[in-house]
Amino acid sequence: MMWLTFAFLSAFLLGFYDVFKKKSLRDNAVIPVLCLNTLFCTLLFLPLIILSASGSISSESAWYVPSEGWEVHKYIILKSCIVLSSWVLGYFGIKHLPITIVGPINATRPVMALVGALLIFGEQLNLYQWIGVALAILSFFLLSKSGKKEGIDFKSNKWVVFVVLSALFGAISGLYDKFLMAPAQNGGVGLNRIEVQSWYNLYQFVLMSLMLLLIWYPTRKKTTPFHWSWCIVFISLFLSAADLAYFYALSLDGAMISIVSMARRSSVVVSFLFGAMVFHEKNLKSKALDLLLVVISMLFLWLGTQS
Repeated sequence: MMWLTFAFLSAFLLGFYDVFKKKSLRDNAVIPVLCLNTLFCTLLFLPLIILSASGSISSESAWYVPSEGWEVHKYIILKSCIVLSSWVLGYFGIKHLPITIVGPINATRPVMALVGALLIFGEQLNLYQWIGVALAILSFFLLSKSGKKEGIDFKSNKWVVFVVLSALFGAISGLYDKFLMAPAQNGGVGLNRIEVQSWYNLYQFVLMSLMLLLIWYPTRKKTTPFHWSWCIVFISLFLSAADLAYFYALSLDGAMISIVSMARRSSVVVSFLFGAMVFHEKNLKSKALDLLLVVISMLFLWLGTQS
């Protein structure tokens, strides 16, 4: 299952993405960091759009970006809005919370996607999947108790709400990605993976530029100041590489969005280790138990898809 290999590669890269994101946001303004992230991601893929349009990249190439009209770009713009909503909420959340709390919350995205499929598409969960959902809920409850030891009340802390909403939008994005990549005969749109990644980065940069000019710039002297960090560049590099592996995994025959989503969430192991070793965060033993429950819940979800 080559698609599963690329899903785990994406997870490994996402773990470093979260680490560089946390480091970049330390005592830094969120909106400029996120805007620069979308700019660098756009610069990585803009040459593909230009070279494909000029004919320098052959339509037979894996890096070719097709020239499409509104019928296709309306789907990609919606993808940009969903992802950007997740990013804005997630960036604010990870700035103000320990990465060892943010990681396990984000790891519940596959459960959210599964519950979304249950509510929206009427899918039925089997016993293994229900056990996975129950363990994920239990891990969230235990994580809230760990957070209280650091003065973080999950019921009233707005940054926790931001991270939960970010994970929710991320789950929606995962379901939407499969719809975009699936061929028309399977009920999808059948879009080219490079086309989606190239254009949605560009649209996100446009949206973030508007936020920068209209929201952050007029109030910049009253909020956290922005300072440059080379970690911002690494955010874009690791994210783009993780997305390349992710979209490629989804484009392969037999790829299952539920499994790919669960595999990608194993990135929490990388970010958790860095939270312990680099950021020296607290209450690691209790958080490690929470993390273990999340991993076990993902295992049961995987078993559920095999039965």
